[in-house]
Amino acid sequence: MHLTLENAEALLPGGLQPTSVSIENGLIVMGKGRSVDLTGCRIFPGIVDLHGDGFERHLAPRRGAMMDMSEGLFAVDAELAANGITTAVLAQFWSYEGGMRRPEFAQKLVNALLQVGDDLLTDMPLQLRLETHLIDEYPDAEALIDRAGIKYVVFNDHLPHDALEKGKRPPRLTGQALKSRRSPEAHWALLQELHNRGPEVPKALAALAARLRDKGVQLGSHDDATPEERSAFREMGARIAEFPETREAAEAAQSAGDPIVLGAPNVMRGGSHAGNVAAAELIKDGLCDAIVSDYHYPSVRRAAVQLADTLGLEAAWRLVSERPAEILGLTDRGRIEPGLRADLVVLDPKGRVGATFSAGQLAFARGAIAARIMGTG
Repeated sequence: MHLTLENAEALLPGGLQPTSVSIENGLIVMGKGRSVDLTGCRIFPGIVDLHGDGFERHLAPRRGAMMDMSEGLFAVDAELAANGITTAVLAQFWSYEGGMRRPEFAQKLVNALLQVGDDLLTDMPLQLRLETHLIDEYPDAEALIDRAGIKYVVFNDHLPHDALEKGKRPPRLTGQALKSRRSPEAHWALLQELHNRGPEVPKALAALAARLRDKGVQLGSHDDATPEERSAFREMGARIAEFPETREAAEAAQSAGDPIVLGAPNVMRGGSHAGNVAAAELIKDGLCDAIVSDYHYPSVRRAAVQLADTLGLEAAWRLVSERPAEILGLTDRGRIEPGLRADLVVLDPKGRVGATFSAGQLAFARGAIAARIMGTG
């Protein structure tokens, strides 16, 4: 396919400019192909979503009612493209929490991606979110990382340590137990066992982190609450700070040059649903390198558009395209320049996604924009 998208404004290095953008063999190229009139539209680099788990609703829409994961991934592909996302890091848990967070689910997701990955239009690399206290499961998790070629691992600690330290039954115990296919008593005993192994975690986790770094895996931490937590993970080589819970943790990350990842739903809500620091406040003060979907794919584009009022459109969109691509080491995308992947999103005159191109392939189109691209309108 050789197309030239004409009569639109495109977000180029330097800002929004009237120009034409040509696509051929999956790349942005010089020269002219079949003309597509996009008068009134704007063309942006495709969104690079560094962390999202919205895929879960397609793969297992109800507890115990897992659909064919292959079909579910095609549904994920369609939703991502409809929201202008051309690279989507699927954030998959390896956890004691059960349900879609259990190790068996991670194994099945990897199998499905290996089976149909070449047929997906959106680039969907996996991130493994590993619960730090599952020390005995590190070898199995590492084997999955090797088998799937996972290049981004994040360390989580979701244990309710305060309650466990006091010997109290933590909230949501029964629900977690049901998802884990354990009795509440067995699940509580497991949580207590994991909590009691806390002193073993730093040494074991540091050794795992060293092995993963040697394989070229990028490491991050999740929900850092204090500068000390961020520092401890940094010393292990976990340089990416996902969703710091406090300004102090975010400032510690920035002062050390660690990329900071914040959630688009937090921006759209005007604050964290868990009572943590508001993402918009951190972004306003320059304490953010990437805005991600977290659990809601439409929020990424909407957050960038909303933040354009304060940051400027170029700076705001950079947080959802160029900068996350840089963090992942993907030098072939995130900008509109000749020679890069033709990952593009076309916004119609009302600011809605009218079309998405992923590596030059038309992944989504709607209404009048679709008709213009197809040459029927």
